[in-house]
Amino acid sequence: MDEEHISGWISDLTVFEDTDRAVYQWLAEHRRLDAAAAAEELGLGVEETAAALERLLAARLVHADPEEPGAGYAVAPEVAAAQLAAPVEDEIRTRQYELFRMRRQLQQFTSAYQRGTLAAGGALEVVSGMQTVRTLMTRAAAACRSEVFTCQPAGGFRTPETLRDTLERDRPLLERGIRLRVLHPHTSRFHAPTQAYVAAASALGAEHRTAHDLFGRLVVYDRETAFLPLSDGSWGAVVVREPHTVTYLCELFEHSWEQATVFADAAGQGLEQVAREIDRTILRLLGAGLKDEAIARRLGMSLRTARRHIADIMDRLGADSRFQAGAAAAQAGLLTEDC
Repeated sequence: MDEEHISGWISDLTVFEDTDRAVYQWLAEHRRLDAAAAAEELGLGVEETAAALERLLAARLVHADPEEPGAGYAVAPEVAAAQLAAPVEDEIRTRQYELFRMRRQLQQFTSAYQRGTLAAGGALEVVSGMQTVRTLMTRAAAACRSEVFTCQPAGGFRTPETLRDTLERDRPLLERGIRLRVLHPHTSRFHAPTQAYVAAASALGAEHRTAHDLFGRLVVYDRETAFLPLSDGSWGAVVVREPHTVTYLCELFEHSWEQATVFADAAGQGLEQVAREIDRTILRLLGAGLKDEAIARRLGMSLRTARRHIADIMDRLGADSRFQAGAAAAQAGLLTEDC
């Protein structure tokens, strides 16, 4: 049977009916390819039984005995499946080998590309398009040897679907023993999907912390390759490989990490303290004259939530303006850690 015929039968296996199963069982018992005899005993039409026999032969569930005309025997379904699948599996193996050869042939240009792009200023590579960025990050993650750290700053919470995808990308890294550290804004502690993601990732070995004011989005692999967002707000990225720049970004992350608060169990880890830090940050930003929109972006909360916080703080301080609230808080010593 050629591959086209086999593919057709594989796609049509769902057309088997009770008639086919009855004829198959009869053949297993009698070992005869006799449609008329099977039809008579089973109470079926001869044409119907002959058609069922043809389907069973084509599906490799029944074989004709080459040494005895008219004789045949039933074959175990798993054996028939193996016979039908064999040419398909051969094709898959052939395609996999072709992919392997293609990648190996192209990889010989990797070192030349890296040397050439670095010599031509390619230590900073601007990449457009979310799919291209994901491909590069997936490649960097697969080649990662020791650690990954990332900063997920304020500017809107990730959706539950995005967080599930993130967890599935984190899992292989953690299972390989890669150290994974993530910085979040304090407001993530009050976001249920983020709480669930952090709890699941922490159980796998990831480390998460929060801070009230983060420096910006950043992902670094093995302290060698860093991904930064484009300033135009698009889904592109700047890939940084220049060693001195990457080292500076790593030091920036480490400084924020040391100042941040451990985040693994949102329910039992200092929500009251975090809330106070958020209020102090709002007061500082009010005193600096920032607008509501800027404060909301810095803290990773919606504009409506930020305005609700601001209104509550102003009410408690008896302030008539945002600047007055910041100044009053400074005079009252409310901006210190021990307030």
